[in-house]
Amino acid sequence: MAKEITSNVEALEAEAEKILEEAKTRASEILLQAKEESKKILSAQLPLDEIKTDCDKIVSKARAEADEKIKDSEQKAAEISTHADKKVKELTERVVNIVRGRS
Repeated sequence: MAKEITSNVEALEAEAEKILEEAKTRASEILLQAKEESKKILSAQLPLDEIKTDCDKIVSKARAEADEKIKDSEQKAAEISTHADKKVKELTERVVNIVRGRS
């Protein structure tokens, strides 16, 4: 009976060693495949067309906003200039009236 138990234990140890070796081999294969795949990913071209399209959209939107702000600023500047011209005219008339003796 002891011989049979020893034989069974040795068989189990042999089977365990075989399974362990197979697992190590499979793990090595998986690591190798992972390294190869990571090299492919790192060396692959980025989708630059998509990025360029997004970039062009952003630039276009920014230009449109800038044009709108420029237009608004020019309109406000024209209003200020018109208002300033009226004020200058009023002040000039007051100075002339003061010099003439009219209040």
